[in-house]
Amino acid sequence: MKKERLSLLISLTLVLFLFTAVSYAAKRPPFSPQTEACLGCHKLYTPGIVKDWLTSRHAKITPALALKQPELMRRISAESVPRKFSGFAVGCYECHSQHPDKHRDNFEHMGFRINVIVSPNDCRTCHPVEVKQYAGSKKAHAIENIMDNPVYHTLVSDITGLKEIENGRIKLKKPSYYTLQETCLGCHGTKVEVKGMKTVSTPIGDISVPNLTHWTNQGVGRENPDGSFGACTACHPRHGFSIEVARKPYTCAQCHLDPDVPAWNVYKESKHGNLFFSKGYEWNFSAVPWTVGKDFTAPTCAACHNSLLVSPDGQVIAQRTHDFGARLWVRLFGLIYAVPQPKSGNTTIIRNKDGLPLPATFLNEPASGYLIDKAEQKKRYNVMTGICKGCHSTDWVNDHFAKLDNTIKETNEMTLAATKLMIDAWDRGIEDRSNPFDENIEMMWVKQWLFYSNAVRYASAMTGAPDYTAFKLGWWGLTHNLQQMKDMIEIKSRLKEK
Repeated sequence: MKKERLSLLISLTLVLFLFTAVSYAAKRPPFSPQTEACLGCHKLYTPGIVKDWLTSRHAKITPALALKQPELMRRISAESVPRKFSGFAVGCYECHSQHPDKHRDNFEHMGFRINVIVSPNDCRTCHPVEVKQYAGSKKAHAIENIMDNPVYHTLVSDITGLKEIENGRIKLKKPSYYTLQETCLGCHGTKVEVKGMKTVSTPIGDISVPNLTHWTNQGVGRENPDGSFGACTACHPRHGFSIEVARKPYTCAQCHLDPDVPAWNVYKESKHGNLFFSKGYEWNFSAVPWTVGKDFTAPTCAACHNSLLVSPDGQVIAQRTHDFGARLWVRLFGLIYAVPQPKSGNTTIIRNKDGLPLPATFLNEPASGYLIDKAEQKKRYNVMTGICKGCHSTDWVNDHFAKLDNTIKETNEMTLAATKLMIDAWDRGIEDRSNPFDENIEMMWVKQWLFYSNAVRYASAMTGAPDYTAFKLGWWGLTHNLQQMKDMIEIKSRLKEK
């Protein structure tokens, strides 16, 4: 009797499994023969990747069906998609086979020509508007902005370069690219180049693949083997490419951290962050468009900086953008001062009156020709305040931004005070002007604008985290650091006179 019941249970389980499989197959869109071939092996040898992709929207809809969605609900910005792709789910082959003539990482793999890296230029097939917006952003130029700007490059080299003591002096060596890859370029992006082919051992035997330098990097400004810049997977991790993941602040927290960019740390302590951690599990992070007050009740980074937002009655509050500075009128991240946003995401082209590639002179005269004008500042200001007014009263919003304006003014003044001390130390020969980042007083000066001023401004802008404006990197740091700079200059001056 027990055997009969067990046999019946097994039969029912098998029937249920087959029914589920058939039902799923009937609902899912067709996969291309090439993608089916990829899945044949990869579901055995990289099952995590396959499972991740199967949960993605790419696996559940064809571009042809996506194009039929109402305009505000569309997640595809192309007007049309090549016929060979439009009728199949967006799978392995559809992403990894495009533009083989441009991809130096293209190679023969199991009878197919495959690219190792899927670049923004490949994503452009379905998402041209998003790629164009991103291409103009500071994020897309992140590797250039730090490595091709001699001022910032010097700072990076001084921080990450290997130091040795030789005859009682510190000798600086150029940082290795591996060190850069896991520090500054971990967020900014590496330059991935192809250095011939190499053989790797796999469960199915040895295979020949492109030998990529500085790979396994998801930096926002990564330079890809096809010549494009950026990594969509920095925010939409492969192979799920989830909009939910991109909208949650944990994604931004990969890079936007204290002491220099404390957005995540400030958000955690803010009222908005409190609401996200307390009630965020109730919110709908996948809806397009994103409805204020319905899908979420407090903003995440994406709500303020790039998501398509609508009111409960469907009125557009803010258009979607993948240029994450497009709604910002001022650059809170001061280098050295907080000034209007640059016109171009490629900030290496900036030249101030000192002849340096910085958005303002050492005495805070902005390089206005390279920065957005008053009209554009006002336009962006209105967009951002409009987002805030989706939840807050006009009076509340006006007071908040008046406070922020004052914070920017005062932190710039505190940076200017430190800079004047620094210039005095250079003029008196107490510090060597040739490298502004390698001596103790100079490092303290960097702290004034890179850590303390930035922390105060981020905390002020993001409605909370008073400890960041006060004693944790904030005004205490600004004041104490300034006094220490002054005292050290006086001590070194006396020593020099002796």
